[in-house]
Amino acid sequence: MPPAGKLPLTVVTPVKNEARNLPTCLASLETVAHVVVVDSNSSDDTCEIARQWGAEVLQFDWAGGFPKKRNWVLQTYRFQTDWVLFLDADETLTPAFLAELGPALEREGVAGYWLNYDNHFLGRVLRHGVPQRKLALFRVGAGFYERIEDSGWSRLDMEVHEHPILTGTIEELTARIDHRDFRGLHHYIARHNDYSTWEAERLRALENDPAAWTGLTARQRLKYRNLTRWWFAPVYFLNAYVLKLGFLDGAAGFVHAALKLSYFFEIRLKVLERRR
Repeated sequence: MPPAGKLPLTVVTPVKNEARNLPTCLASLETVAHVVVVDSNSSDDTCEIARQWGAEVLQFDWAGGFPKKRNWVLQTYRFQTDWVLFLDADETLTPAFLAELGPALEREGVAGYWLNYDNHFLGRVLRHGVPQRKLALFRVGAGFYERIEDSGWSRLDMEVHEHPILTGTIEELTARIDHRDFRGLHHYIARHNDYSTWEAERLRALENDPAAWTGLTARQRLKYRNLTRWWFAPVYFLNAYVLKLGFLDGAAGFVHAALKLSYFFEIRLKVLERRR
């Protein structure tokens, strides 16, 4: 049973070397029943910080293959609440989100919730552009993250682009979570280099397994069928910066859209390189 006065929720935060972000994240979780930090052998003070804030710390070692970090927790951890929220270390629960969260956890017949985020970039909250949205809050036992057989072709030991596959009704919470990474542009660009490699290898795996396409959503099929088109990255930029009014976010909006343009070009070039 959750402690009295606490939200009946387990927050799972996957980490590696998140000492700069983690204190702000954990400070927003004081009203949550359980906090579990799943570490990948951090070399900084991540684990010590987590324990100082009263979080339970688990160690995860990935040698390639299934499961990665989030599915591993869902498969092996003994949850004491009916609900789990996967929250990254650079994300913070706001008072408005917590106020909406309480009644949401009491609703019957709901398996999970789509969540919305305020993205902080270059010192500014991005109010426009392509919104950040994740299915990160759901009932324990409602499902798992989609299974993608990564035999070690990426360095990502956590599900990033994989989505939860849930059984039941899915709704949405409108109050936003703060997404703010304190590690700067170097880390942002390096992380997206890893992500683009993952996307390129994912596309190659799909090309070698026609049956796997049937498990994709319509949006995923659209993306993977067009990632190598020369126009895909420019169209994304125009959509984010012009159609979705990213230009109203000033220089930060332009840089954010431009870096995503570069990201999709990187995927295309990595795919073409492997094909050659």
